[in-house]
Amino acid sequence: MPNIKQQKKRVRVAAEERLENLRYRSSIKTLAKRLATTVEAGDATAAEEEHRALVRLIDRAVARGALHRNAGARKKSQAARVAAGSGA
Repeated sequence: MPNIKQQKKRVRVAAEERLENLRYRSSIKTLAKRLATTVEAGDATAAEEEHRALVRLIDRAVARGALHRNAGARKKSQAARVAAGSGA
């Protein structure tokens, strides 16, 4: 445990940032699963809306640094394939 006041603050801030990054990653996984189930149900307009929300969240996570930009691009590409209906 750090003894210096600034280092104590850095430990606390890093823990908060880690939790926020975890929330982003978890939400992306949830929205990806929701997109897959919507596509399977066959509702095209709802699937398009889910896809748009997922891409928006991925872009926000990449901009914040919660997700690497290549990982974000990969997830958006996978989402586009699922939204198109192929799923593979």
